[in-house]
Amino acid sequence: MRLRKAVITAAGPKQRTLPLQTLIDRDGNEKSLLCILIEEILTAKVEEICVVVAPGDEAAYARVAGSHAGRLRFVEQPQPLGYGHAIACAAGFVRQDPFLHLVSDHIYVSLGTVSGAANVVETAEANGCSVSAVQSTKESLLPQFGAVGGRRVHGRADLYRVDTVIEKPTPTEAEQRLAVPGLRAGYYLCFFGMHALTPAVMEILERQLRSGNRPASLSSALAELARQEQYLALEQPGRRYDLGARYGLLTAQMALALSGRDRDAVLTQMLELLAVRELDRSAAAE
Repeated sequence: MRLRKAVITAAGPKQRTLPLQTLIDRDGNEKSLLCILIEEILTAKVEEICVVVAPGDEAAYARVAGSHAGRLRFVEQPQPLGYGHAIACAAGFVRQDPFLHLVSDHIYVSLGTVSGAANVVETAEANGCSVSAVQSTKESLLPQFGAVGGRRVHGRADLYRVDTVIEKPTPTEAEQRLAVPGLRAGYYLCFFGMHALTPAVMEILERQLRSGNRPASLSSALAELARQEQYLALEQPGRRYDLGARYGLLTAQMALALSGRDRDAVLTQMLELLAVRELDRSAAAE
């Protein structure tokens, strides 16, 4: 299969302003988070991009997209009915095509020259199936993420065949259902916020919405997908940073700075700041 489309969800009440924030990227350029996400998608050679926004937000998003604004299509989520519903709002854009999906409240910092999105898309196209990026995550962080269970694909240390998906599992659930052979004790494969998905996922989400039994959920859709077709998880060597967390923007900016061209200058400034703080503490203690 060939992925040509991408969907960014940005309509959630707690995330809608985050993509508008300005950060300094690895090359020292000021950019909105939205621009950084768009450029992540473009590295995967995916150029048709849909952004799901809250009503009235389109103009602000188009403005911070800068030169990329012309390649974006905006779709409104009329009411804040959840993450799965937001993805389903892009059904008219996706149609029957596979698509790349990124969340808008995370930033991704890859190791090396190949982006995480490019890795996910390449793996999905090579295997002809849905692929979710995951990261080995310690047990204490399970309440923040969806997680998968499965087994390594033969001959690959970073690729897993998924058989179980649970949204924000308890440690007991994870131990019983999500243990993956080969991972160190107390660690589980949690979602990275980046997925290459077949059209079947959108069909499952739309079916959930029609049933009306419960809110549409990407995790439950992926759990159903794993039961009906091959579904893989690709372990990412990079890092994901949640901008909605406390000090999330600061942490993301530090991660970008320390992986970019200004690393030495930033480290020097950090050391100087720490030294000043220690002097202030010593003076206050006297």
